[in-house]
Amino acid sequence: MFVKNRSVLSLKAVVLLSGGLDSTVCMAVAHSQGYELFPISFNYNQRHSRELESATSVAQYYKVTKHIVIETNMNAIGGSALTDEHLEVPSGSNATHDIPITYVPARNLIFLSYALGYAEVTGADKIFIGVNALDYSGYPDCRPEFINLFQEVADYSTKAGVQDQRKIRIETPLLHLTKKDIVILGHSLNAPLELTTSCYKGESAACGECDSCLLRLKGFSEANIADPILYKTRSE
Repeated sequence: MFVKNRSVLSLKAVVLLSGGLDSTVCMAVAHSQGYELFPISFNYNQRHSRELESATSVAQYYKVTKHIVIETNMNAIGGSALTDEHLEVPSGSNATHDIPITYVPARNLIFLSYALGYAEVTGADKIFIGVNALDYSGYPDCRPEFINLFQEVADYSTKAGVQDQRKIRIETPLLHLTKKDIVILGHSLNAPLELTTSCYKGESAACGECDSCLLRLKGFSEANIADPILYKTRSE
């Protein structure tokens, strides 16, 4: 399914790269399909820079020509434990799939809008984003309904789509995979999982207790593959 196709070696893909497990596996998928990679990351005034360090390492691993980091300030909007110092990152899983306090308002909408503009300028015909609607934290902007509607907006909001008749497709290869499936896929594609981070707290060793860590640990455990990153606590 994800075998390199030599007929698309000249094509380009923008990849939303956070430095996390899902975005890195998503980038590995794009690489396996022969795309020239144009990763885009965001310094959105999140509380820690650990994920940006991971994104830089992953981009270097794939020897990309250019990795851009967009500076924006979502802390000015607030409303998320990932941006606001006065909001605590909770421990434990979000098993009910209520939208948790770690949701960053409209983050993927904003990130995809930047990626769409970047794809238009670079001539990329695909935007890869590692959203997942199965083993995830319940964020509304990780669901297929959101992706489908954004695709409609993309088709009618760019010169590429309106004048040049060049549709830029939003690719979501992980959308219907479990975390176990994502780990197995990443492992099979030799994705640099050891360079990734998933912890919401952003320290050198992952906490092993936040929802993101628990989902990641669950995936590696069910895949029977050792998670290569360091943890303070492993709550599998």
